[in-house]
Amino acid sequence: MDADKADDAGPGAVPVWVIVLAVIAAASYGTFLLEHLLSPELDGVNGYVSELSASDQPYHLVYSGGDLVTGVLTIIVSLGSLRRLRRWPLATTGWAFLGLFGVCAIGDATFPLDCAPSLETWCALRERSENVSFSHEFHSVTSSAVIICGVIALFTLSMAARRYDWWPALARWGWLLALAEAAFALSTLLAMYLGQWLGIIQRVQITILSLGLLTIAWALYADRRAAGRAARPAPSAREKTPL
Repeated sequence: MDADKADDAGPGAVPVWVIVLAVIAAASYGTFLLEHLLSPELDGVNGYVSELSASDQPYHLVYSGGDLVTGVLTIIVSLGSLRRLRRWPLATTGWAFLGLFGVCAIGDATFPLDCAPSLETWCALRERSENVSFSHEFHSVTSSAVIICGVIALFTLSMAARRYDWWPALARWGWLLALAEAAFALSTLLAMYLGQWLGIIQRVQITILSLGLLTIAWALYADRRAAGRAARPAPSAREKTPL
C-alpha cells in the first residue's frame, strides 16, 4: 500500500440510518418510472424528464417530490459521511460534491418548468419566444448542475477509494458510472441537435445517478460490516480448545 493511503483502520463507519437514507434517495430519484402509469401521454422517447414535473401536469408533485426527497436525503448522507468518516482530501471533495448534487436536486424540484414543450405546442412557442417564467428558464441550470455535481462526486469518491484503498465497490464501479454519465450528458447535445432520443438519454442519465447512489450505499454498508467484524473480540484459547 502507498504511503499516502489510509492505515488498516480504514475510513470509518457510518450509522445504519445513513446507508438506509442513501438507498431511499436512489429509489426516490427514479419516480420517472411511474410515467407509464401516471403520465402515459408524455413521449418517453423524445420528451424531457423534467416535463413530468412541469407545473401544469396533473401529477407534477409526485415527480418533483421525488427530486426533493432525493436532494434532502443526499445532503444528509453527505453530512453524515463527512462527520463520521475520515476527512482525507479526495474523500472530502467527493462527499462535498455529493451534497451539492443534493442541493441541485432540490433546485430541480423548486424551479419546475411551466409546461411540457414536447406535449403542448403553445408551450413550445412560449419557450421559443422566451415568454416563460424565471423558474422555467432556471430549471435548465439546476438540471445541468445536478449532472455535473453527480459526475464529480462519483469520480472523486472512486479516486479516493483507489488512492486510500477504501470502498471496493466505489473503486470498481464509481469511475465507470461517472464516465458513463459524462458520456450520456455529452450525447444530449447531439440529441438536441437531431431533435430526437433526448427522452431516452435523460432517463438513462437518471438511472446511472440512481445506481451511483446505490453503489455509495453498498460501499458504506460493506465498511460498516467490516468494522463490526473487526470489533468482535477474538475467541480465547479455551474457547478454541475442543471438549
